[in-house]
Amino acid sequence: MLPRDTLLKGSRRPQDLAALIDLAEQALRTWEPCWSTFVDAELKEEAEARLGALSEVNLWADGGWPQAERCRLLLRRADQVDLADAAPPLAEVCGLVVSGNFLFDPAEPADVRQGLRQAGLLESDLGDVWMRGDRGAQALIRQEAAPLADQREAQVRSVPVQLQVVPLEQLQWPATRTPKQLSSVEASLRLDAVASAGLGLSRSRMADLIRQGAVRVNWQVTTSPSKELRCGDRVRLDGRGELEILEIQPTKRDRWRLVMQRR
Repeated sequence: MLPRDTLLKGSRRPQDLAALIDLAEQALRTWEPCWSTFVDAELKEEAEARLGALSEVNLWADGGWPQAERCRLLLRRADQVDLADAAPPLAEVCGLVVSGNFLFDPAEPADVRQGLRQAGLLESDLGDVWMRGDRGAQALIRQEAAPLADQREAQVRSVPVQLQVVPLEQLQWPATRTPKQLSSVEASLRLDAVASAGLGLSRSRMADLIRQGAVRVNWQVTTSPSKELRCGDRVRLDGRGELEILEIQPTKRDRWRLVMQRR
């Protein structure tokens, strides 16, 4: 048995982490690798730090594409891993095309996710979601959930949509982002001001997205545009990537010079 109490001590997500510990113990007991459902980046990060440090457990993450934020985790016995095998295991993940006319009612990935949940999919069934202009969106789902979604009708905001399950190779992937370091001088450290400069949106649009709950700071949703950021904070906006605050220095004119990295 794994040292459960030690692994859970100080966890930000003890209930979710306990479920992954259960899978790891099942893999150790049965000698059969176990895939989790989709987990978010916060839980993935904590699982990698805690379970990934165990000598008897091997943990692998796959979300369907290289830059996936939401992933399925494979837990298996470390002594079953063939180090000579260069091909990593792939999760059973399908593509989902969400077709509709969003010209007059633009949507964000969070709106699509909500519509899919209302159509009967669970949050744990859903991987990354990204928009395809005003034509709809694409997403990743667990293969086990494909029969619940294929050829179904749903609604996203006020827009009726058609759902179609497709192989991964038929998806049009989001643009691959190379980490980019950038600098900016801001009058304040407010979330809306800094995120606007770092993620390339107007400040008013960023403030609206924050109030709608589309922005996360250190994995936690925040709805306050006036929240002040600190060095080391990470700001995440679906469809726009992540912004990490690397350095904050005051200027002689009572402003703030920031060094940030965008992924």
